[in-house]
Amino acid sequence: MKKIIASLLIPLLMSQCTPPEEEQTLPMQIANVYGFHQLKDVATISYTWNVRRDSATVLTRDWTWDRIKGEVYYSGPDTTVTYQIAEKSSELDAIDQRFINDKYWLMFPFQLAWDTGYRYEVTEGQRSPIQGIQGTKLSIIYNNADGYTPGDAYDLFLNQNLEIVEWVFRRGNGPEGRAVTWENVQEFEGIRLTLDHQNEAGEKFIWFTNVKVTKK
Repeated sequence: MKKIIASLLIPLLMSQCTPPEEEQTLPMQIANVYGFHQLKDVATISYTWNVRRDSATVLTRDWTWDRIKGEVYYSGPDTTVTYQIAEKSSELDAIDQRFINDKYWLMFPFQLAWDTGYRYEVTEGQRSPIQGIQGTKLSIIYNNADGYTPGDAYDLFLNQNLEIVEWVFRRGNGPEGRAVTWENVQEFEGIRLTLDHQNEAGEKFIWFTNVKVTKK
């Protein structure tokens, strides 16, 4: 078993090419597998986030992220609103937290390039908890200062193509977490998004519909 520990502090790269030295890190390699370099041509990403419990759909949230304007449109069971990310008021924090949460489920490979203030650990020769797929485990550990839920950790289980097949979310970098699959990868205008997530019981409990990506 081989483990590598590294620190990562990456500037926000929404529309720029990634410097060659950053491309060599495993997080950046994963982002590129999912089409990170193609994001410079993407104008908007729209999707519906769905969550199911006890075999019933209990919640859907519609989003459109205009990357050029830095604008988010949200429609849910409680309200409909459009806001500028850079100018949002504290009253919109609850909705912005939902946006961040749902975006992580859909675009986490890109968050590896966008996010700042995390370190990572690489462990080779690991099997994913649910499907038993042999590969690499990449642990992403966020710092205790940034974001809405600082200090969280994600164990990403990768196949030989550096695709995420499962992850384990560990709140506050605790020792235990829940394993979830990453399935149904589809391409939209050059970027690859994972649409379905199943739990250990084999139930699809989070999934995305109405996905649309437009170019500039």
